Amino acid sequence: MVSRVRVWLNRTYAENVFFMDQLRRNPSDRAVEIHATHGDADSPVLAAADTADLEPEGLSSAAYVEYALAQCRRRGIDVFVPRLEQSAIVAHRAEFEAVGTALLAPPPEAVAVFEDKVIAYEAVQAIGVPVPPWWRVRGVDELVAAVEELEAAGHKACFKPASGAGGVGFRVITRTPFSMSHLTGFPSPYVPMDLVVSALKDSDEPVDWLVMPRLEQPEVSVDCLTGPDNRVRLAIGRTKNGRRRGFTLNEQWLEPARRIAEGFGLHYLSNIQFRMFGDRPVLMDVNTRPAGGLHQLSLCGVNAPWAAVQLALGEDPGEMTPPFLGQDYTVVSGPRPLRAVSLPQQRAEEPGTLLPAVPAQTTESIEVTPSEAVGRAIAPA
Repeated sequence: MVSRVRVWLNRTYAENVFFMDQLRRNPSDRAVEIHATHGDADSPVLAAADTADLEPEGLSSAAYVEYALAQCRRRGIDVFVPRLEQSAIVAHRAEFEAVGTALLAPPPEAVAVFEDKVIAYEAVQAIGVPVPPWWRVRGVDELVAAVEELEAAGHKACFKPASGAGGVGFRVITRTPFSMSHLTGFPSPYVPMDLVVSALKDSDEPVDWLVMPRLEQPEVSVDCLTGPDNRVRLAIGRTKNGRRRGFTLNEQWLEPARRIAEGFGLHYLSNIQFRMFGDRPVLMDVNTRPAGGLHQLSLCGVNAPWAAVQLALGEDPGEMTPPFLGQDYTVVSGPRPLRAVSLPQQRAEEPGTLLPAVPAQTTESIEVTPSEAVGRAIAPA
């Protein structure tokens, strides 16, 4: 009898409720039990899991690794998909293996390259992948010089943190003075240059920004599944042009993504993003974790989360080609169940393990954001 697989996702994005759904609906018809932890008691991933814990706050990286090892031992975790503290966790892979847990994450050397966008751009340039022009900025003079050079070449300038994820801190520089136009309608990423300069001058905190031209659509996000042997098993591009989404197998996107995934050993699931600079694709960002939108590949008949778990367990799914490419689609928000208490109801543990009792699930729901929603197909243009 094939045993069930226990998978843990730590402090992950709300959209990964769909990742969890796909693990349970795996084509191997294997029983999967999912453990989730989060710092937010109302995270929908806690309600979607079979067992869950609230994560302690304020742990150092070393303390979090100890916490994670304890979770793996206590819960009998077979595969751990780390997002929070990924860098610290992968540095202790042997200790997780010793308690019977496989890490679904790249080796520490690969994670380190892509934690800092400047190091990442320099590294991928060295293997022939095009990147946009960029400047590392830590003060007013560097910012002004970079923006003026970009504007002189006819580009809009933007900046983002040199390290970070999820588009946090991304802004586009404008020369339009601050006015009522900035206070009507929805908030915008555009920020007047004089306000940025003023904020930098008044701040006691250092910044570490990457300044670059505003890149054009389409944005193509290539999801890669790579084995520990550095060979890519699956690569599919998800296209985004305004609200319209789609899929592509065009080699102008897939070839540089494969080169990065294989060249840097981005084992298991990674996401490599490109946009247009002029008439050519350039690298925008590399995520050494599963993308929030990975579940959208189900529209191509592919279950990438389960294939990654198979690889982590040493069960190679082999070369994967999507049987078809799904039609164009958009994403919409929708409700997911929530619990009215700090932790979801726990599935019965092994004999001898005591857990605090918690009330049953309520009918409350949460509206996930559009990027956290299941894709809804729309007719191609």
